[in-house]
Amino acid sequence: MDDILRALSAPTRREILRLVRDDEMTAGAIAARFEVSRPAVSEHLRVLRETGLVSERREGVRRWYRARPERLDQVRAYLDQFWRDSLEDLRLAAEAEQNAQREASSGAA
Repeated sequence: MDDILRALSAPTRREILRLVRDDEMTAGAIAARFEVSRPAVSEHLRVLRETGLVSERREGVRRWYRARPERLDQVRAYLDQFWRDSLEDLRLAAEAEQNAQREASSGAA
Protein backbone atom coordinates (compact mmCIF):
# COMPACT_ATOMS: atom_id res chain seq x y z
CA MET A 1 0.00 0.00 0.00
CA ASP A 2 2.88 2.39 0.76
CA ASP A 3 4.15 2.24 -2.82
CA ILE A 4 0.70 3.10 -4.15
CA LEU A 5 0.27 6.03 -1.78
CA ARG A 6 3.73 7.33 -2.74
CA ALA A 7 2.80 7.03 -6.42
CA LEU A 8 -0.42 8.96 -5.79
CA SER A 9 1.39 11.71 -3.91
CA ALA A 10 2.49 13.32 -7.19
CA PRO A 11 -0.18 15.60 -8.71
CA THR A 12 0.92 14.72 -12.25
CA ARG A 13 0.37 11.02 -11.57
CA ARG A 14 -3.07 11.67 -10.13
CA GLU A 15 -3.94 13.66 -13.25
CA ILE A 16 -2.65 10.85 -15.48
CA LEU A 17 -4.86 8.40 -13.60
CA ARG A 18 -7.84 10.69 -14.10
CA LEU A 19 -7.11 10.81 -17.84
CA VAL A 20 -6.92 7.03 -18.22
CA ARG A 21 -9.64 6.17 -15.71
CA ASP A 22 -12.30 5.53 -18.34
CA ASP A 23 -10.41 5.45 -21.62
CA GLU A 24 -7.19 3.91 -22.83
CA MET A 25 -4.71 6.51 -24.07
CA THR A 26 -1.34 6.40 -25.77
CA ALA A 27 1.73 7.71 -23.99
CA GLY A 28 1.96 10.46 -26.60
CA ALA A 29 -1.63 11.58 -26.03
CA ILE A 30 -1.04 11.64 -22.29
CA ALA A 31 2.22 13.58 -22.65
CA ALA A 32 0.48 16.15 -24.87
CA ARG A 33 -1.72 17.12 -21.91
CA PHE A 34 1.21 18.25 -19.78
CA GLU A 35 3.76 21.03 -19.93
CA VAL A 36 6.53 18.79 -18.61
CA SER A 37 8.86 16.89 -20.92
CA ARG A 38 7.82 13.65 -22.52
CA PRO A 39 10.57 11.74 -20.62
CA ALA A 40 9.12 13.14 -17.37
CA VAL A 41 5.65 11.83 -18.30
CA SER A 42 7.23 8.49 -19.25
CA GLU A 43 8.78 8.31 -15.78
CA HIS A 44 5.39 8.99 -14.17
CA LEU A 45 3.84 6.27 -16.32
CA ARG A 46 6.60 3.86 -15.29
CA VAL A 47 5.89 4.48 -11.60
CA LEU A 48 2.15 4.02 -12.14
CA ARG A 49 2.76 0.82 -14.10
CA GLU A 50 5.18 -0.62 -11.53
CA THR A 51 2.71 -0.01 -8.70
CA GLY A 52 -0.03 -1.67 -10.73
CA LEU A 53 -2.17 1.47 -10.97
CA VAL A 54 -2.14 1.40 -14.78
CA SER A 55 -1.84 -1.36 -17.34
CA GLU A 56 0.26 -1.01 -20.45
CA ARG A 57 -0.61 -2.52 -23.80
CA ARG A 58 1.87 -2.41 -26.66
CA GLU A 59 0.71 -2.06 -30.22
CA GLY A 60 3.68 -1.74 -32.55
CA VAL A 61 5.69 1.21 -31.26
CA ARG A 62 2.73 2.67 -29.37
CA ARG A 63 2.06 2.08 -25.73
CA TRP A 64 -1.50 2.33 -24.49
CA TYR A 65 -2.32 2.97 -20.83
CA ARG A 66 -5.46 2.40 -18.80
CA ALA A 67 -6.16 2.67 -15.08
CA ARG A 68 -6.57 -0.60 -13.20
CA PRO A 69 -9.73 -0.09 -11.14
CA GLU A 70 -9.02 -3.06 -8.89
CA ARG A 71 -5.86 -1.38 -7.58
CA LEU A 72 -7.74 1.86 -7.03
CA ASP A 73 -10.41 -0.13 -5.16
CA GLN A 74 -7.69 -1.27 -2.75
CA VAL A 75 -6.73 2.34 -2.08
CA ARG A 76 -10.36 3.30 -1.59
CA ALA A 77 -10.93 0.43 0.86
CA TYR A 78 -7.87 1.53 2.81
CA LEU A 79 -9.02 5.16 2.97
CA ASP A 80 -12.66 4.22 3.66
CA GLN A 81 -11.66 2.60 6.93
CA PHE A 82 -10.76 6.05 8.27
CA TRP A 83 -14.08 7.47 7.07
CA ARG A 84 -16.03 4.59 8.67
CA ASP A 85 -14.16 5.08 11.95
CA SER A 86 -14.95 8.81 11.90
CA LEU A 87 -18.61 8.18 11.13
CA GLU A 88 -18.81 5.68 13.98
CA ASP A 89 -17.23 8.22 16.36
CA LEU A 90 -19.73 10.84 15.17
CA ARG A 91 -22.66 8.44 15.67
CA LEU A 92 -21.52 7.62 19.22
CA ALA A 93 -21.10 11.30 20.08
CA ALA A 94 -24.56 12.14 18.71
CA GLU A 95 -26.14 9.29 20.69
CA ALA A 96 -24.34 10.39 23.86
CA GLU A 97 -25.58 13.97 23.34
CA GLN A 98 -29.12 12.75 22.69
CA ASN A 99 -29.04 10.61 25.86
CA ALA A 100 -27.71 13.54 27.89
CA GLN A 101 -30.52 15.75 26.59
CA ARG A 102 -33.13 13.10 27.49
CA GLU A 103 -31.73 12.77 30.98
CA ALA A 104 -31.65 16.54 31.44
CA SER A 105 -35.26 16.95 30.24
CA SER A 106 -36.54 14.01 32.32
CA GLY A 107 -34.74 15.35 35.41
CA ALA A 108 -36.30 18.79 34.91
CA ALA A 109 -39.82 17.33 34.80
